[in-house]
Amino acid sequence: MDYTQLFQFSGRRVLVIGAGSGIGREAALALDAHGATVICADRDLTAVQVTASELGANASAVELDVLDFEAVRAAAAEYSDISALVFTAATNVRKRIVDYSMEEFDRVVNLNMRASFALLQAFAPRMADNGGGSIIGIASIRATVVEPGQSVYAATKAALVQLVRTAAAEFGAQSVRVNVIAPGVVETPLTSQIKANEQWYNAYSEKSALGRWAKPEEMAGAIVYLASAASSFVTGSVLTVDGGWTAIDGRFTPPN
Repeated sequence: MDYTQLFQFSGRRVLVIGAGSGIGREAALALDAHGATVICADRDLTAVQVTASELGANASAVELDVLDFEAVRAAAAEYSDISALVFTAATNVRKRIVDYSMEEFDRVVNLNMRASFALLQAFAPRMADNGGGSIIGIASIRATVVEPGQSVYAATKAALVQLVRTAAAEFGAQSVRVNVIAPGVVETPLTSQIKANEQWYNAYSEKSALGRWAKPEEMAGAIVYLASAASSFVTGSVLTVDGGWTAIDGRFTPPN
């Protein structure tokens, strides 16, 4: 075994959906740094072109709306040779259950859950036909722990975990691995509402064992790992990257 090759992607193409910003952008940068040819996809073509311009000469940018099922199927056909798929697109509406509209419910469920299902349905069989590959989604600590105002978001992330586990079971025999990472609180456009509130921001900082928020680039290592040969026997798993949020019960240190 040549262990120097565990994190090498030379000659491999990967597709990162949501590469225009946040975790997706950092995943694209990290995979490119390890030698992958990265296809950067996003609904925002201008943003994803900026990401692709920072990568190697072989990188490309494509416009893709994951809510358009026919576009997803077309992308799966066009990029049937990829060795890894990373999808990060998600949304949240922070409201208590009694305040939610059904339109808001549908918006969160459609992007976080329906689109994830469509991506797996379109890409996993293509990977299976091509000898295998790795699919990586983004769950959340909210799949496990919740707070007021997180009902629908948390439900979709818990559903994504079970969806990925099922996909791992169904496609494992064809060497398709399917996993998720579960971030804690990360400084991305999705959390801008919290970042703008100092009290809220500080409360979240104090909740983790490390006493701070994560930066998007701190998710990239976990994604590279799950896409690489280093994780060749890892599937159906949730890799938690939360700074210890779900491991500890508060930050108060009792007296001796």
